[in-house]
Amino acid sequence: MTVLKTSMRNFFAHKGRMALSAVAVLLSVAFVCGTLVFTDTMNTTFDKLFAATSSDVTVLPKKAKADDTPQNGKPESVPASVLAKARTAKGVKSAEGAVSSMNVTVVNSDNKNMGSTTGAPTIAGNWTKNDLRSMEITSGHAPRGPTEAMVDADTADKHHLKLGDELRTIAVTGDFKAKIVGIASFKVTNPGAAVVYFDTATAQRELLDATGRFTHINLVAAQGVTDATLKQNVTSALDGTGSFKVQTQKENADENREGVGEFMNVIKYAMLGFAGIAFLVGVFLIINTFSMLVAQRTREIGLMRAIGSSRKQVNRSVLVEALLLGVVGSILGVGAGVGIAVGLMKLMSGMGMNLSTADLTVKTTTPAIGLLLGIVVTVLAAYLPARRAGKVSPMAALRDAGTPADGKAGLVRGLIGLVLTGAGAFALYAAATADKAKDGSLVLGAGVVLTLVGFVIVGPLLAGGVVRVISAVLLRAFGPVGRMAERNALRNPRRTGATGAALMIGLALVACLSVVGSSMVASATEELDKSVGADFIVQGNTQRIVPQAEKAMEASPGLEHVTSYKEIEATLTAPDGTSEDSQVTAADPTYADDLRRATTAGELSAAYGKDAMSLGSDYATKHGVKVGDTMTVAFKGGETAKLKVAAITDDDTSIDQGARYLSLATMEKYVPASEIPSNTIMFAKAEKGQEKEAYAALKKSMEPYPQYQVRDQTDFKQELKDQIGQLLNMVYGLLALAIIVAVLGVVNTLALSVVERTREIGLIRAIGLSRRQLRRMIRMESVVIALFGALLGLGLGMGWGTTAQKLLALEGLNVLDIPWPTIIAVFVGSAFVGLFAALIPAFRAGRMNVLNAIATE
Repeated sequence: MTVLKTSMRNFFAHKGRMALSAVAVLLSVAFVCGTLVFTDTMNTTFDKLFAATSSDVTVLPKKAKADDTPQNGKPESVPASVLAKARTAKGVKSAEGAVSSMNVTVVNSDNKNMGSTTGAPTIAGNWTKNDLRSMEITSGHAPRGPTEAMVDADTADKHHLKLGDELRTIAVTGDFKAKIVGIASFKVTNPGAAVVYFDTATAQRELLDATGRFTHINLVAAQGVTDATLKQNVTSALDGTGSFKVQTQKENADENREGVGEFMNVIKYAMLGFAGIAFLVGVFLIINTFSMLVAQRTREIGLMRAIGSSRKQVNRSVLVEALLLGVVGSILGVGAGVGIAVGLMKLMSGMGMNLSTADLTVKTTTPAIGLLLGIVVTVLAAYLPARRAGKVSPMAALRDAGTPADGKAGLVRGLIGLVLTGAGAFALYAAATADKAKDGSLVLGAGVVLTLVGFVIVGPLLAGGVVRVISAVLLRAFGPVGRMAERNALRNPRRTGATGAALMIGLALVACLSVVGSSMVASATEELDKSVGADFIVQGNTQRIVPQAEKAMEASPGLEHVTSYKEIEATLTAPDGTSEDSQVTAADPTYADDLRRATTAGELSAAYGKDAMSLGSDYATKHGVKVGDTMTVAFKGGETAKLKVAAITDDDTSIDQGARYLSLATMEKYVPASEIPSNTIMFAKAEKGQEKEAYAALKKSMEPYPQYQVRDQTDFKQELKDQIGQLLNMVYGLLALAIIVAVLGVVNTLALSVVERTREIGLIRAIGLSRRQLRRMIRMESVVIALFGALLGLGLGMGWGTTAQKLLALEGLNVLDIPWPTIIAVFVGSAFVGLFAALIPAFRAGRMNVLNAIATE
């Protein structure tokens, strides 16, 4: 009980000093809890949606998949006779056929795409009774004929659609127009999909290019009949041949959820990874806080020891303080996490993914995880300072000798740090010289961890030399004030090292990702310049190119040729007997000019001959295939062909790596016309001297199809740069949390350092140092510490990034590009971070009463 009282008294006596550490814990816990609440809420939203849209039992084509985009653009379907048979099953209350397709684009009268900008699909289909489970008509009526359509209310609100407006639907079977006669609202949250309904006959004709066919059959169970029983009865009614996929409501919802779940897991674990980085940075802040508090309470600890407190009790007293800090910070963090989740939901809603706070999901495990992490991390971080507190000698403390410096421990620490850093450097070298990217990536991970830990441990040793160099460049010009700032930064190398290490971690990751991102752009740009001969590239974000858009492109004036590029699923069997499911690329012979692929054997143009194909060098080496050998290719939806290997392409590239080419004529010989896929991408070459005119004409020709982008090589390079830049900016935004925690560490270190040097500050003020000079001294000290951390972090990050690029070179990204403007900007920005972190400590130091400061013990 005495230990608890002492801890409580010390905690509240130093509550101001604990505040920043509590904020660090709060931010880290909030990010973890916010991530969990946000992803759980998204899962809840999708769960409710899929449960509401799934009937009791659903009958689908055998090959249908929830996330499957048909290669020919037409969804798999079943004949109307299946609906008739299903109706006869025992326990069926009602049955209806449904049509649904996600391979469509809907545009308004201004030719603007009505689809989502967040990646959510545009869904077109027929209006059925099953839709009443999730939708209700709030305006107008359901479509009754070929010229009528109904849209969801979210899409109508977003694009200002109203009854009577005309929509054009672009499908693989052609374009058709319809006027809006109804608007339906979701009863559950719509995550952002755009939904358009037609009458059944129109949906069958325009989406499936057939009559009397459905993409699925919805069945409602009679009262007292379970979904499982109905599934069994329906399967029997359909002759039990296994020609169809029969699913209960739960099975259908689970399959729909599976694809979304993979995407959500990527988001969840990526965000938790950044939260982990913030926790790691927070550890240094907490260690520094308690180390300085222990040092400042040396005499108090000595008195406690002198009156009978054991080492264990002193140790326990510090750990109880840490426990209180962890509890307070974690509880506030859990609450803030819910706020962060709501903020993320609002942000996503603003971007087009609608998420309702009515679905806000806070599982009982979320606060438990947040509290456990926050408390455990805080207590573990405080363990070393607590252990040092327990070692304080009563007599040394009473003489105000402070915590004894352990030179031997510092030497051992330095040696361990150097050994780990050396081992990490060797691992990075081994990764950079690896023969296979997969093997090298594991070694790279080990090298990153070892060098990071090594730099953290060896930081106090590096602080002396690095701080002196930085000070010689920046501080000497400020005379005695600059020299005092330098000495203050060098006074406690362990503290400076720990404070700088917190900033080092975040900046190392920034530098590493900057090098990798810049190298990817430079490599891809070089590869495009070297390999791409086409003048123009046309493709969509997710959809294949519909035939009518292909015709518009081919009819565009000023083009020397247009190249089709179709990917079709197939099973490849090598001469050694091994088989694998893969894709082959069928293209026009002009593709050999549009993409100048290097070959290790044969000529790529020969692969576009009769019953011929090419293979990538990696596949050929793995299976011992050489030019002249025969491959067995079983086309999906078509026949099995024996194709001669006419060329082996070099896989030392980032474009079309591993692609297997054959001619369109060869594919058409073995695949029926109904199964031939739409183009994934198309290329074009302008007539000589007509590049500018052909580009303008091609853009005009493709205007009716806004889902596709027309780019020349300059556009393509810029978009690649923009995409990588956007990804890096998002990552930098997440890393900002770690930087913020690191800044709090600098603020806390300076604030506690000012308290620790109260008497010293009073004395130097008494002998003539002005308030302005004092504030400048503290700001300079902060800048030096920040630049120390930045220098270590940027150097370490560039080492990681360079090694990562060497591994990526094995995948065709051969150019190392150091983004010096970014590196320099981050380094200079770190100086401003130091200045910002010193504002409050410097202001408080300047306001100190000189006489009171001198009288402080």
